Amino acid sequence: MGCAPSIHVSQSGVIYCRDSDESNSPHQTTTISQGTATLHGLFIKTDAADSIPSVLAYQSRQPPPPPSAGPRRKERREPGASARARAPRCCGVEAETQTSNASVKQASTTEVQIGPMRLTQDPIQVLLIFAKEDNQSDGFWWACDRAGYRCNIARTPESALECFLDKHQEIIVIDHRNSRYFDAEDICRSIRATKPSEHTVILAVVPRTSADQEETSVLPLLNAGFDRQFMENSSVTACYNELVQIEHGEVRSQFKLRACNAVFTALDYCQEAIEITSEDHVIQYVNPAFEQMMGYHKGELIGKELTELPKSDKNCVDLLDTINTFIKKGKEWQGVYYARRKSGDSIQQHVKITPVIGQGGKIRHFVSLKRPHCTNENNKQLYKSHRDEKYTGDNSQSESHSFKCKNRRKDSIDVKSMTSQSSDAPSLQTQRYSSMARIHSMTIEAPITKDGLRRLSGNEYVFSKNMNLSHSYLSVPNTINDVPPCIAQLLDNEESWDFNIFELEAVTNKRPLVYLGLKVFARFGVSEFLNCSETTLRAWLQVIEANYHSSNSYHNSTHAADVLHATAFFLGKEKVKGSLDHLDEVAALIAATIHDVDHPGRTNSFLCNAGSELAVLYNDTAVLESHHTALAFQLTTKDSKCNIFKNIDRNHYRTLRQAIIDMVLATEMTKHFEHVNKFVNSINKPMASEETSSHSEGSDCECTANIKNFPDNQTLIKRMMIKCADVANPCRPLELCIEWAGRISEEYFAQTDEEKRQGLPVVMPVFDRNTCSIPKSQISFIDYFITDMFDAWDAFAHLPVLMQHLANNYKHWKTLDELKCKSLRLPSENN
Repeated sequence: MGCAPSIHVSQSGVIYCRDSDESNSPHQTTTISQGTATLHGLFIKTDAADSIPSVLAYQSRQPPPPPSAGPRRKERREPGASARARAPRCCGVEAETQTSNASVKQASTTEVQIGPMRLTQDPIQVLLIFAKEDNQSDGFWWACDRAGYRCNIARTPESALECFLDKHQEIIVIDHRNSRYFDAEDICRSIRATKPSEHTVILAVVPRTSADQEETSVLPLLNAGFDRQFMENSSVTACYNELVQIEHGEVRSQFKLRACNAVFTALDYCQEAIEITSEDHVIQYVNPAFEQMMGYHKGELIGKELTELPKSDKNCVDLLDTINTFIKKGKEWQGVYYARRKSGDSIQQHVKITPVIGQGGKIRHFVSLKRPHCTNENNKQLYKSHRDEKYTGDNSQSESHSFKCKNRRKDSIDVKSMTSQSSDAPSLQTQRYSSMARIHSMTIEAPITKDGLRRLSGNEYVFSKNMNLSHSYLSVPNTINDVPPCIAQLLDNEESWDFNIFELEAVTNKRPLVYLGLKVFARFGVSEFLNCSETTLRAWLQVIEANYHSSNSYHNSTHAADVLHATAFFLGKEKVKGSLDHLDEVAALIAATIHDVDHPGRTNSFLCNAGSELAVLYNDTAVLESHHTALAFQLTTKDSKCNIFKNIDRNHYRTLRQAIIDMVLATEMTKHFEHVNKFVNSINKPMASEETSSHSEGSDCECTANIKNFPDNQTLIKRMMIKCADVANPCRPLELCIEWAGRISEEYFAQTDEEKRQGLPVVMPVFDRNTCSIPKSQISFIDYFITDMFDAWDAFAHLPVLMQHLANNYKHWKTLDELKCKSLRLPSENN
């Protein structure tokens, strides 16, 4: 006989043992045993069961061997498929057969993308663990065959574990219907105790419950290590659907996670120090280069907050606050920073901190890339001494590392030389790190980063190559006709004062300004007036919205969209419409859109007290309002793709620009009463006397005509209009009013918290989150600013709906104050 005997089962139930070099004739085989053997996708049930291996692997199929004499058994068929018999070949602990060509073709590799990384996934491997064959086990086998998966079958816990450790299958299906043969949960726990199982999905097949039975909890299965449960169903299609869903869900996700090992390997060998922290600045990862630079072992760092580590006293006092200001807005920060090593020495580093957006669209990690900023021999010695500590065992290795680090440090940027702006061509390494090199040594507070504008010197602004010119990763409609139906349906109501901007915020994923802007600007013919395409207008709206900070609870693009909506509503009132030209309408809509762009979530007083770069630039006068307009025009004119002004003549542009600037500056509250008094004296009082005269003469057209004849009056109307639009929250429907009150209070609370941390004067002591009464603050705001201004505006524009809302909301806040409610709603409203 040959070296490798094989086992064959005839359709009559006879098991043959044959040398591999013998022919297929049954007359040349030796019968081992004859019994009631049946052959199907899982097991061979026979009197000679002990001679059949406990693990069967099916990778392909062959035609069955010739039948022997005796009665023919009906061959098993998959529904709709031709008969396929299996001829297990005994080989050690496995019996294998070959599949059809169709299955091999179906089991081809799959390409998977994770970020910029492209991966190739091999065909899925499945392990079925069933003590006995039945329709359910058969269903899963045929499902694997249809899906092109490589399938192994185990009958005992020992063979199941052995097979898994050998093959590392991605999916394991365990029969959990009957504990008579084995304990499915024990098998699952034993598999989960192995390292390869962390990337394996384990499915429990559970018995079907009757209609009158209550379904059992899945928690015991999850606690045992199962990922999913499958209600008993022998349908091949049901089994196939379950496996395919697992492949495209958990298996593919686990495959991507495994690929991260390659990334971590790259980080381990990266020469730059890398530190990853959570959004709360808890250290989650450091690479060996970081350990080497700082003198710590990763076990001493991971899990600790950055605030727990010693700080160097060589940094500017407010540098950490400056860094936090940047990264909390989702913007990258680069600069020079002194860190304290474990030994107590300070080391100057070039640091680049990048926020990483994760679950819920929020910042979930901060990735810090650090390298020695060697501008003096002291830092070189510090780094060299620690490197020598780490590599004392192998001189050649130590020299190699020294050489690598020396070469890498040779091209480090010298901040002093960079700020002197030498005309020499920068090296490649300098180019890599020089995007903010000229301001690394500055302590800046301004919300201007490489994602927008970067201030260099004097009044000069330049754009970085990574400026937010568009949200290319977001799907934005080309025209207002392309918006999704759910958004279009909401926008159908945008001409109503009761339009719910928060619903639009929700359905647009916090991008209401682009969608509302397209609708409103189309209604007022802005593109036609500017002679620009709707594509250009859309690109402009994208750029502007991208430079609002969604991390601000109040001053974000939803507030900008709300002010745009209010402005459009006011422009639709007959008296306002008759008093302004088309240019004024366009200027008002643009001013409303940009009026708070790049707002840092802090007031002018805060910036002045903090000595921020913006406050210094604008001489502590209308700091933010000046920045909003300057930045908006810079963003608009730097790229022709979003330059909505590129096709209008110079005179129109200058007039339009001046009107926009004037309106945005009017939102600065220090001149609030001045603007209101001018409006009352120049518009309300003359209009009242003229209306009295015109009523006696039977005409009121002359009053509007007189306003149009005086450009100064038009300016006062535009100022009053945007001022009222900017603070119209108390005049909105109650639910919207309450939401806005909560948002502005939270932003002010955050400012008070920061002022206390930094030791700055507390500008608004009433907004202490521990003591503040929001109802009281709203009452004071309405009494002090809102009532007189809206009375004057209503007298001109006739706004009964707004005034009714204002009265109702004031009553609401008064009731809460009298009841001393901490909630923003009455108990009856909460119910």
